[in-house]
Amino acid sequence: MDSVEKEKAALIAGIETDAQAEAGKIIEEAEKKAAEKRVYAEKKIESMLGEARQKAAEQAEAAKKKIISGAELEAKRRSMHVRDAAMRDILDLAEKKLYAMIDNADYKSVLASWITEAAIGLDAESAQVNASEKERALINDQLLSDVVDRIRARSGRQVKLTLSAGLPLKSQGLVVTADDGRTAFNNQVKTRMLREQREICTVIYDALFGDNRKD
Repeated sequence: MDSVEKEKAALIAGIETDAQAEAGKIIEEAEKKAAEKRVYAEKKIESMLGEARQKAAEQAEAAKKKIISGAELEAKRRSMHVRDAAMRDILDLAEKKLYAMIDNADYKSVLASWITEAAIGLDAESAQVNASEKERALINDQLLSDVVDRIRARSGRQVKLTLSAGLPLKSQGLVVTADDGRTAFNNQVKTRMLREQREICTVIYDALFGDNRKD
């Protein structure tokens, strides 16, 4: 082989060597990038799975809290319903007991206390007392005179009280009205209970539910 052919063969061999080396580098670089992409993809997948798990956990916790909150609200609603029902029953029993007391010999003293309270609250020089039919039968001149003495002792005021000529009240208790008709003090049982409702409810709740009562 002459020198030209040798040089040509050497050149071709060099080119082939360089090409193989370059191809090896390209393949190596491609494999490296592919490996990096696999790692990135795996991390991305793991991140997405982590986010999904976190979101699922948050949704589960939110659902749990919603269920618990709903259960607590329902329990509170039922508890309030029971308490309110118990209070209504007790107030109803109290009204019935008070009504039964009208036939008791001591009921006149109850009327005297209610008339005294109403007359002092009314703060009129002269007033008329009205009550239910059964109670009106118990209000006589002697009882009204005793009430006048009580008022004088407590307030120092002289008040004139007479039994109203109007129709009897329909419900238990009494109303004291100034003679000019402009002002009146309602001391009927239902009105008294309404006036003292908060205190009555507190007493009932404390008696029935003790430390479980929540304001």
